[in-house]
Amino acid sequence: MHRRIEARIVNPLLGSEIPAPDYATDGSAAMDLRACISAPLAIPPGGRELVKTGLAINMMDPCLVAIVASRSGLSLKHGVRVAQGIGVIDADYHGEIGVILANDGTEEYVVRPGDRIAQLMFQPVVQVALHFVDRFSTQTERGEGGFGSTGKQ
Repeated sequence: MHRRIEARIVNPLLGSEIPAPDYATDGSAAMDLRACISAPLAIPPGGRELVKTGLAINMMDPCLVAIVASRSGLSLKHGVRVAQGIGVIDADYHGEIGVILANDGTEEYVVRPGDRIAQLMFQPVVQVALHFVDRFSTQTERGEGGFGSTGKQ
């Protein structure tokens, strides 16, 4: 069963000169977001830029979140990734989606109008109520063991 999300085009280039986001295949978990810009944008090595997508969404469901993730090929080939790891779009945000791209490469990277810059996927959300305690009422085998505590293999 697919949920329907209301999408709003907020840039006249999107859907006319620049393809609207879509799933590449039936098995795709995410749709590609494209740079909805009118001119090329250079990101120097070590630099960051906010790139507009021309898209705003209304998930109409507080149990959903939209996640903006890096494109693996862009990261591998050019060192360009979503700057904060992932972007979180809350259900109550209705503004244009912007993608902060970071260039970890050694050369300038130029984003051109219509380039695929990131992926957009939707995930369920569970909000948790925090309760402060002195200790947990049950123990586990692992306990407080952290990094590497379960062994190498």
